[in-house]
Formats: sequence, C-alpha cells, structure tokens
Amino acid sequence: MTTDEWLQILQQHKAIAVIRCADLDCGYKMARAVAAGGMSLIEIAWNSDRPEELVTRLRADLPHCIIGAGTILNLDPLQEAVSAGSQFAFAPNFNPNLLDAATNHHQIPFVPGVFSPTEIVNAWQHGAKVVKVFPIELLGGAEYIQCLQAPLGHIPLIPTGGITIDNARMAIDAGAIAVGISSNLFPAKAIAKKDWSTITARAYYLLEQLSK
Repeated sequence: MTTDEWLQILQQHKAIAVIRCADLDCGYKMARAVAAGGMSLIEIAWNSDRPEELVTRLRADLPHCIIGAGTILNLDPLQEAVSAGSQFAFAPNFNPNLLDAATNHHQIPFVPGVFSPTEIVNAWQHGAKVVKVFPIELLGGAEYIQCLQAPLGHIPLIPTGGITIDNARMAIDAGAIAVGISSNLFPAKAIAKKDWSTITARAYYLLEQLSK
C-alpha cells in the first residue's frame, strides 16, 4: 500500500474500529459486528487474546475490510503482525526503529503515537506520514486538533483515546484525517450480553455522522 493510497483510505473511511479483547471469539465477533455496520478499517490491539490468529481469520473472512495491528511496542510484535497479514500498524508512542522497519522493510503504513507538538514534528521529520494523537481526551479533544492546524496542518492527525460516536464528527471538522474509536463503540454491557446488533447499530450511526 503506497502512502497516497493509505491517505486516501483514511480520508474516505474516516474511522478505525480499535478492538482490544481478552477472548479471541469475542474479538472476532466485535470485528464482524462493526463490519456489518459498514466500517472497513479495523485495528486489533496486540495485547488482545491471540491477535495473530484473529488478524488471519479476519483477513480471510472480511476481504472487503482493511485489517491492521495496534499497540505495537517493539520489533517482535511488528514481525508477528506482518506475518499474520496486518495491512497497517499503530503504536501508542513514537519509536523511530519501528517506523523504519514497518515502512522500509515490511512496507506497511505505520502510525506512531504522539502527544505534543514537538513529538508530532519529530515523528514527521523521521518519516511518519500520519501520526496518532493520544490520548486526545486528556489533551482537550477536538479543540486541541483545531489548535494544531495553523502551525502543523500539513501533518495528518488521527486522534484516539476519548473519541466517541458523538464527538468523532467534531474531531474531523477540527482537521483530523480520521479517528480511532474503541471502548465507546463497544459498550461493556453489549459485549457482556453478546448484543452484537447494538454494536452494529453504533458503527452505522458513527459512519452516518461522519458522512454529513
């Protein structure tokens, strides 16, 4: 996937469903539920139960979706994620070695996590084409993204950590290229009851809000 293709995909879909689950079957059904609601970008956190198996299954069963890995902290999980079929990778922090390995050796999009303007620029100067702003809730939400636009509007941003189905549109309007959404998309009560239709409905509502 080229950089231009990756940026076009993010601009088109605008939202990434982030799945972190202690049970493989539950994670699989969470992914199927958001895919049924129309979401095409799905990230599997690498501290989930058997993430390699989950990515491989989803790549086979959801060929219309783009499946990636999250919470990649060092080179070994990155290699595992790529071997399992991950099409992109996210990290909660910025590690230049991981960025180099993902983009130049494995040739998949890699999105490092950043916090401050200094970290954003540092990651960009090291070759990151998109950066994850995390945790956005503690940084001020959409207002923080908007404040970054004047000096750093040339750097595509994906806020995560506090994005909800109701505030995602505000983040996009503030200048984010896309958002990552996790716990708010997957209410604990719905997961406990295996109420997958509720999650599908939330995914559909999210995309409906982002299309306005």
